[in-house]
Amino acid sequence: MKFSKMHGIGNDYVYVNCFREQVENPEEVSIQVSDRRKGIGSDGLILILPSDVADCRMRIFNADGSEAMMCGNGIRCVAKYAYDNGIVSKPELSVETNSGIKYIQLQIQDGKAVSATVDMGKAILKPSEIPMNAEGETFIAQPMQVNGKTYIATGVSMGNPHCVVFLEQDVDTLELEKIGSFFENHELFPARVNTEFVNIIDKHTLKMRVWERGSGETMACGTGACAVAVASVLNGYCQHDETITVKLAGGDLQIVYQTDGTVMMTGSATHVFDGEILL
Repeated sequence: MKFSKMHGIGNDYVYVNCFREQVENPEEVSIQVSDRRKGIGSDGLILILPSDVADCRMRIFNADGSEAMMCGNGIRCVAKYAYDNGIVSKPELSVETNSGIKYIQLQIQDGKAVSATVDMGKAILKPSEIPMNAEGETFIAQPMQVNGKTYIATGVSMGNPHCVVFLEQDVDTLELEKIGSFFENHELFPARVNTEFVNIIDKHTLKMRVWERGSGETMACGTGACAVAVASVLNGYCQHDETITVKLAGGDLQIVYQTDGTVMMTGSATHVFDGEILL
């Protein structure tokens, strides 16, 4: 199987051009290629496929083989791959995902895409649509019992379900390996959940760590950064229509949560190498 290794601020995936390659069992392939000792090493597998409704289609598989709905860092790399490899010839393109069609504007330098702004669509706040086992129209700054401790959480979906927790404790000191799976598998979230732990730096800057369902802690999460920006506005820390810099272990993303509910995300997309693996 021919592949490309790419990453968006450290959130790395193995990308396969399914205009040319056929992947018979992506769930098993994702587990194999994600292994950082016996495989290529990645947070998962992303397939780039033809689409009847967009310029291309993406499917995302986590390191445990489960399929995800959307990947904010991954879609920027899909757009870069499509442009750099001639699948599309214009810097504005559309990508079909399991959570709908997303629209991307690429920034081009020396004929190659280097970063992208993605229209991530509108944030979903209704618990039944996130999905969450909670009543009401929203779940904002609500107490949540996790492994015997109370956290104040906000539920947001950006195509994937997210649980955002603002902390006074420095997130760098958080023992995420010990608590991450308790959040991921919490009874409030029937489809499991990605959890972001956040420090407020100032009204335009946030710092976060993320535990992703199916992958554990990762260097970055695009949909997670969007969810954090949305939650920061809903909780009164930041403002609509202003750029919010979200600082992650792998780098920074710039997010704007617009008054109409739409979320715009800007960040880098990096090609690391091409290769071939025997499956």
